[in-house]
Amino acid sequence: MKTAVIVFPGSNCDRDIAVALEAVTGSKPAMVWHAETELPHGLGLIALPGGFSYGDYLRCGAIAARSPVVRAVVEAAGKGVPVIGICNGFQVLTETGLLPGALMRNEGLDFVCRDVALTVDNSQSIFTSGYRAGETLTIPVAHHDGNYFADPETLDRIEGEGRVAFRYADQVNGSARKIAGVINAAGNVLGMMPHPERKIEAAHGGADGRRLFEGLLEAVG
Repeated sequence: MKTAVIVFPGSNCDRDIAVALEAVTGSKPAMVWHAETELPHGLGLIALPGGFSYGDYLRCGAIAARSPVVRAVVEAAGKGVPVIGICNGFQVLTETGLLPGALMRNEGLDFVCRDVALTVDNSQSIFTSGYRAGETLTIPVAHHDGNYFADPETLDRIEGEGRVAFRYADQVNGSARKIAGVINAAGNVLGMMPHPERKIEAAHGGADGRRLFEGLLEAVG
């Protein structure tokens, strides 16, 4: 599977996701700088990594969402190309409108950096097919603005449509209904705050994140 990682000024998890993708797919991803206006052809996955794009000025992800390359990402997503946004990447996806809601300052106003327990809410998407519904995973988080917010009608809709991918087993940051990951209506865009790319081998203390990428590889080839 041919993949690409979008790199913004301030990204600090771009290498992490690149290493994870190469480990699972056997091929190095294209590293695409934010100023590019086109993406490589034939991509099976586009990844927006974690970090502090543009220094998190304005709102987290707000400037990155208006960078030249993200216009190409939005266009590719509209054509069905799978897109995953992790942590800051999730923030970027909500800022583009590819995903509903917003990521706000953590409820406790603290930066949270630790392993957390996640439950798999929907195992039927291309991103979660490597898991069982209801399964508990251990995945790291590292964020200051991970408090997922949407109005009650939006929350009811995405829950009713099975678009909640992951939930925190316990409250981590104040996220509405403990939501940790959301899928778009078409099923090809996932945003999640926890970092699956940091749990892909035993040396990381577990490999629960690896199955996300393995399941995706099997689903889309």
